[in-house]
Amino acid sequence: MSLKHAVLALLEAEEGSGYDLLKRFQARLGYFWNASHQQIYQQLKKMHAEQLIEFEVESQTDKPDRKVYSITETGHEELLKWMSQPVKPNKVNDALLVKLYAGELVSPEQLQAEIAHHRTRHQNTLNTFLAIEAEYLASPAAEQKTLQLPYLTLRRGILGEQSWLNWADEVEAALLKRTSAEATKR
Repeated sequence: MSLKHAVLALLEAEEGSGYDLLKRFQARLGYFWNASHQQIYQQLKKMHAEQLIEFEVESQTDKPDRKVYSITETGHEELLKWMSQPVKPNKVNDALLVKLYAGELVSPEQLQAEIAHHRTRHQNTLNTFLAIEAEYLASPAAEQKTLQLPYLTLRRGILGEQSWLNWADEVEAALLKRTSAEATKR
């Protein structure tokens, strides 16, 4: 997936300024696709040059004028074309896994501290996802139907975080055994 297609998907749902898109990106896609505000603004310029999007300038009284972007027919066609093509599987670049792989070089306590740090972050993300899910499940049936596919992306996030936490339990148990074995050797 490219950032271009993420922005097109957001604009397909609703037009908005660069700032609006950044906020929507962070709230809706930011859990599974990363982009800085600079990247989004640069992408908007490129997409405008490619005629995938257009904008209207809105005057504001106490602020600078703002550009409100919308998707063009060409942008819509580009999004549909991308949607019809298979995507490549994700490749994971996870520094924590490299540290664990080479974990024999450090004490189990160092790895335990690293896992504990990451556990906190994953647990916080899971808590956020579960809160969003509770809002979705409490919403009216018509709204749930409209948001069913975004909800399924949320479910993937929930399952991924739960899986990570279960894996961390296994790692912590193995590291605890190593710590005990090293203590027995002393």
